[in-house]
Amino acid sequence: PPGTGFLHLGGLRTALYNYIFAKKHQGRFVLRLEDTDQNRVVPGAAEGIEDMLEWAGRIAPDESPRRGGSFGPYQQSHRLDLYKRASEELLEKGAAYHCFCSPQRLELLKKEALRRQQTPRYDNRCRHLTSKEVAEKLSQGLDWVVRFRLERGVEPFQDLVYGWSRHEVADVEGDPVILKGDGFPTYHLANVVDDHSMGISHVLRGTEWLTSTSKHLLLYRAFGWDPPQFGHLPLLLNKDGGKLSKRQGDIFLERFAKDGYMPEALLDIITHCGSGFTENQMGRTLEELILQFEIGRITTHSALLDLEKLPEFSRIHLSRHIENERLRQKLIRELQLLVERVYGDQHVDKEVLEKNYVERVLLLRKGHINLLKDLVSCDYSYLWVRPSVSREQLQTISAEVDEIGKLVTGLMMRQAAVSTVEELNKDLKSLQKQSRETKYSSMMKLLRLALSGKQHGPSVAEMMVTLGPTEVCERMNRALSS
Repeated sequence: PPGTGFLHLGGLRTALYNYIFAKKHQGRFVLRLEDTDQNRVVPGAAEGIEDMLEWAGRIAPDESPRRGGSFGPYQQSHRLDLYKRASEELLEKGAAYHCFCSPQRLELLKKEALRRQQTPRYDNRCRHLTSKEVAEKLSQGLDWVVRFRLERGVEPFQDLVYGWSRHEVADVEGDPVILKGDGFPTYHLANVVDDHSMGISHVLRGTEWLTSTSKHLLLYRAFGWDPPQFGHLPLLLNKDGGKLSKRQGDIFLERFAKDGYMPEALLDIITHCGSGFTENQMGRTLEELILQFEIGRITTHSALLDLEKLPEFSRIHLSRHIENERLRQKLIRELQLLVERVYGDQHVDKEVLEKNYVERVLLLRKGHINLLKDLVSCDYSYLWVRPSVSREQLQTISAEVDEIGKLVTGLMMRQAAVSTVEELNKDLKSLQKQSRETKYSSMMKLLRLALSGKQHGPSVAEMMVTLGPTEVCERMNRALSS
């Protein structure tokens, strides 16, 4: 990936398809940082990209700048000697040449082309310099770049996604720069040299590189090297068919991590909107994605990403984690930390943070929440903070506080297992009939206040089911005895 910013959903999808393809064929997944455009390099982006790949589950690379490997360094700015030698080889073979055109001249060419409503292209002027003229200009110390000679006669290649493809680049483009004046290569040279020297067998990349591939194949031919196989992935667009906006910052992985989304949900949604899999149900794990992947199934249609469905994907994956004994333990610890962070200054009782209680809450709220942090939202604050409610406050709602307290604690103690919200609602209706003068709505108001200290929130039955019999009795007794 480029070192020009942090990993966004498009970059994650490219990494994911490469990872799945590598694992499907017992290969190695290589992360290489392409930071040769020094004007656009963002400090910390390299670390950010690797952090995010590791966060995104187990799609960590086998070889990378951080992990190292047998074919390093894995950062292009550390491989400049290699590109310099490669460009010298092409100059010697006559496949490349020095270009001395000034930026001003190139700018004029561009303006003139745009005035004529043509696509700007270099006019290959320096291609025709004699070796004597080149030597003279070099001796004068003029600035230069190295350009590659585009020859006609491009051979077609078979793209793993798009099938047979061929672009006669010499007809539509000027000779491209392969080594800049600052000694840094352009993408074209760096990638060809690196893919060859790192022994890369397959490259899956965005469809925007499809037309450049013929140019890269000409470079391979000039070096006398065998190219890898290429597969180009269709664009990832938003659901309206427009480009994903990087400006809003809402497609970068950091945002989803910060919002508490599970990486599994992101991996699922970005493959669900694309193609390449034998099945396409929601809730697939990475193992299932690898198992179901077939590169021949990738279609050339753009993938439309509907991020409004992400909470639904998140709910499915969170439920799966809650159901799994081992993964649930991790969620319990995360939720305990969240509660301490959000409600730490409100004297959370230690019993409320006990593993068994937190586990019960998770199991009961499974399927009702999209994110773990939903459980520390205002609606659920009653779970973690025991209310300070006095008997006098309850008596303003009904004089029968003691009777109601006894009826409710009696009901709770009779319940061996946690009942459902529906069953509990029926039980509460029949309890109310046993009170002499308290209306059902007043009884609910009284219970809500005693259990949560609030006048609004989830239904009383839902609160009681989630708190559980022991905690309900504890809170009722505390309120009545205060």
